[in-house]
Amino acid sequence: MVDDDGDPAEAVEVGEAVEIGDELPADLDVTAFVGPYTFPDNARRRVQGALYLALALGCVVIRWVAGPEAVLVNDGYLVVAAALTAWGLYCLVAGTRLAFDETAALTAAVHHVGFPVGHASAQLGWRGLRSRPTWRILLYSADQPPSKRGFLLIDGSDGEVLADFVEDNPEDWSTLT
Repeated sequence: MVDDDGDPAEAVEVGEAVEIGDELPADLDVTAFVGPYTFPDNARRRVQGALYLALALGCVVIRWVAGPEAVLVNDGYLVVAAALTAWGLYCLVAGTRLAFDETAALTAAVHHVGFPVGHASAQLGWRGLRSRPTWRILLYSADQPPSKRGFLLIDGSDGEVLADFVEDNPEDWSTLT
């Protein structure tokens, strides 16, 4: 008997208990945590954009070399080249660099709201047709229980505060103290 790797499989006696279990992939194993998570940069889209443009150029060259009498190469190559060019240009335009990381966005939010911040969280999202990276920051004041809370949108490219909403905390925390 041979297993999937081509190695001889071990014989198992009838009635013998065999432990079968799942295993987490190495990148999801929390015991191997080595530092903070780094968000991927949108600028990676520029690589795909350049590849799409190169493929579009290849389609045009193939059509041009094949000539008007070619059987298998027709004007469909030019249609595909136009679509690849449009998508490649979009990828180049949407490849906005993420210049402000989570820590910088949280720092900008703390400076903007004007009160000491306790608990806070940041989530990266994208806005608009150009897919500009935008941090969504939720924060609470540092006092116990928190008397204020806020929500901010911060541009991930230049750190500009796009929108903010700060209010007195309407939640009742009296039963938790």
